[in-house]
Amino acid sequence: MKIINPATEVVLQEIAEDTSGSIAEKFSQLKTAQPAWAKFSLDRRINVLKRFSELLAEHIEHLAAILTAEVGKPLQQSRNEVNGARARIQWLTDHAGRYLSEEEMSRDEKMAEVIRYEPLGVVCNISAWNYPYLVGTNVFVPALLAGNAVMYKPSEYSTLTGLQIERLLKLAGVPDEVFQVAIGGKEVGEILLTTDFDGYYFTGSYKTGQYIYEKVAPKMVPCQCELGGKDPLYVADDISDIAAVAAGTADGAFYNNGQSCCAVERIYVHEKVYDAYVKEFVKEVKSWKLGLPTEAGVYIGPLSRASQVQFLENQIDEAKSKGAVVLTGGKRVAGKGYFFEPTVLVNVNHQMEIMREESFGPVIGIMKVSGDEEAIQLMKDTAYGLTAAVYSRDEKRATDILAQVDAGTGYWNCCDRVSAALPWSGRGHSGFGATLSHAGLRAFTKPKSYHLRKA
Repeated sequence: MKIINPATEVVLQEIAEDTSGSIAEKFSQLKTAQPAWAKFSLDRRINVLKRFSELLAEHIEHLAAILTAEVGKPLQQSRNEVNGARARIQWLTDHAGRYLSEEEMSRDEKMAEVIRYEPLGVVCNISAWNYPYLVGTNVFVPALLAGNAVMYKPSEYSTLTGLQIERLLKLAGVPDEVFQVAIGGKEVGEILLTTDFDGYYFTGSYKTGQYIYEKVAPKMVPCQCELGGKDPLYVADDISDIAAVAAGTADGAFYNNGQSCCAVERIYVHEKVYDAYVKEFVKEVKSWKLGLPTEAGVYIGPLSRASQVQFLENQIDEAKSKGAVVLTGGKRVAGKGYFFEPTVLVNVNHQMEIMREESFGPVIGIMKVSGDEEAIQLMKDTAYGLTAAVYSRDEKRATDILAQVDAGTGYWNCCDRVSAALPWSGRGHSGFGATLSHAGLRAFTKPKSYHLRKA
């Protein structure tokens, strides 16, 4: 398997992929080692994961350089990702004792009722390339804290980062046999789906998530899918600082080159502020520096996958054929690397794919609406349900709108944000199950009820 730098198209490294035989051997090691790891005290497992976080800080420049080289995100954004993962680890380790420990529900002189949270066993984490530290941390950290062994399959587009994660986890004290990495693409993924794991946790596209869910359903084990989104944002007419809202929402749409499941993917703007908002939005987008992700000040680097360049061109061409207008950007950048201009389209509608299907790139459609009711109907017109955002000075107005949108997360005057304290979950084609928060810690356990009567 060739690891290619998306900014230069240079082959960084060639790595041997796993086979059915090597996966079977790794799974056997995980199965054998998991009970001993589960017998570690919870405090001991917490300390191991805290040490992992410390190692991320100690090696951040090396880790960021590798991430930038294979995924293409600007170097500062790679540093931000590593630090973001550390913040999530801190919350998970700080709260693991509360949510993974035995709970006494009731007790009297004769009977006690107790819940114990047992590990699932050996879990499979099929992860994503766009935020390998963040989406990985959401799964393998709480899984390990709960006493599970983990087979971690990084995306083939972030394999080198996956190997760094493995190295530092083991350096932190995770036993060698308790965390294994599966190296490869689709073929290796197929092998994992036929292996007898005790749970599957996938981050990626709706199409792949649906396939995985159907494939493992006969096993009757937990299967969580964090999938894509077509996340809407509404700008109401009562915003006070149009320039600030335009800048903040542009960042929500284009950070990490728009390659975020919770990136703003479609924007609706009240007709009273539409012209001013679009002017400031385009001004902000035009101010960004596009270039090699290792250069200082670069905000837009290359796309991570070559195929995505043509996909975005097709979306834009289809929208233009139906009347959309490109205000800036709209095409690939000539030369080496998978670079694409940050693109803003107006005169868009819901007959266009760009307003209905996930773009996962630096493109956005902005649509004028007459008011809240039209905005609500358009925000709801989707098969996805990951996040939704409203910008308004009125909290009740915003939350009333968000309550009508079937999404796992609602934002008021912010967007493209994840907190370890809150459940991260989707609706519809955006998936099901939850990571992060107390729900994410317990997602890797099976509760056992104890009815304890004194003789």
